Amino acid sequence: MSSELLVDLGEDPAAQLGQLKLATIEDQQWLPDESTLSKSETDISQRFDAGSPHLPWDHPFYDIARHQIIEVAGDDNFGRKVIVFNACRMPPQHQLDHHKLLLYLKGTLDQYVESDYTLIYFHHGLTSENKPSLSWLRDAYREFDRKYKKNIKALYIVHPTMFIKTLLILFKPIISFKFGRKINYVSYLSELENVVKCDQLLIPARVREYDNKLRASLKPAAQPPTSPAASPPLPYQVFGVPLALLRQRSPDGDPVPVVMRDTISFLLDQGLEIEGIFRRSANVTLVKEVQLKYNSGATVNFREMEDVHLAAVILKTFLRELPEPLLTYQLYNDIVNFASVSADSQATVIKTLMESLPEENYASLRYLITFLAQVSANSEVNKMTNSNLAVVFGPNLLWARDNAMSLSAIGPINNFTRTLLDQQHLVFT
Repeated sequence: MSSELLVDLGEDPAAQLGQLKLATIEDQQWLPDESTLSKSETDISQRFDAGSPHLPWDHPFYDIARHQIIEVAGDDNFGRKVIVFNACRMPPQHQLDHHKLLLYLKGTLDQYVESDYTLIYFHHGLTSENKPSLSWLRDAYREFDRKYKKNIKALYIVHPTMFIKTLLILFKPIISFKFGRKINYVSYLSELENVVKCDQLLIPARVREYDNKLRASLKPAAQPPTSPAASPPLPYQVFGVPLALLRQRSPDGDPVPVVMRDTISFLLDQGLEIEGIFRRSANVTLVKEVQLKYNSGATVNFREMEDVHLAAVILKTFLRELPEPLLTYQLYNDIVNFASVSADSQATVIKTLMESLPEENYASLRYLITFLAQVSANSEVNKMTNSNLAVVFGPNLLWARDNAMSLSAIGPINNFTRTLLDQQHLVFT
């Protein structure tokens, strides 16, 4: 990956930009994607009603959201939230209100700009038919003020072309040097593994097919490395292991995994008054070192490392790497459609749902939520209210079976998590 821009333009870059060839005729055939909705969304879509947060047909942004151009994809390897933009899902210009698209993107980012986050832009599929105007791109960049740029830690442009590189050179006078250093080119999907686990990204089929064609066109000696195969579990593996197995391995049979006990104990002692706790990323090398220690059966002492944000990222990473989410796939539909439950019944319904969880899931969830309630109790200092905590932890507590986390589902999941935090004193009694 590289953030260097090596294209040089003449005196009239705008004119040259308009003449750039964006895609071949084959690219413009608008091949169908694998589906408009993920399987998990299709399973529950028939149950949405007008009162649901799932953007019904009469919602102001329904015509934007239905294309799934923008998605949220959990956390990256640094503990940062990942926002994905899919160019291939943009319809022809006359079928898309680009102003509303910008508002929708800003609305999405508004949920995460107080935390460190990463943008991944899949460029393949941008053609002369669906590309926005140059003036719109310029205005869009200017629209994103410091609030949006401050905590974006990286922008990864996947499958860059001469067009996108030229575009960035054209915008160089208005792009700050600091922001320019955050831009990285990614030539092949396998390179993204250094940033985020690709199996948690709902990468469009067209993008995967294009990546395969790029790789196939290279000579064997020039082939980029493939995504690493999943390694067999270590004897003391902790990350990516079912909660039931971790309980069986525990010397005292404690249903709460050691990673959760270690991180939460340290954070209770050192992190309750840290502003922005759970919003900052951590050094990826340290994260991997701590994971390796746990997976090797070694003892981890966070007090020796004295890094609150490292412990916070390890906790989120552990939850996200569970083979099945802490709230389980079985409760996915109930939670995503929870908005239909009347306010006076919510605590009772949540209590019933939580008591249906396996014992180790229930114990771990109760341990976590009790801790987060203490974090929220110090929100005047740490700025982490129940709403803010829900945005951070919702996607790490529940996701669909195919790892999809479209915006139509993330809102209801976060709302459920916030309600769970609000009502925790009634739910866990």
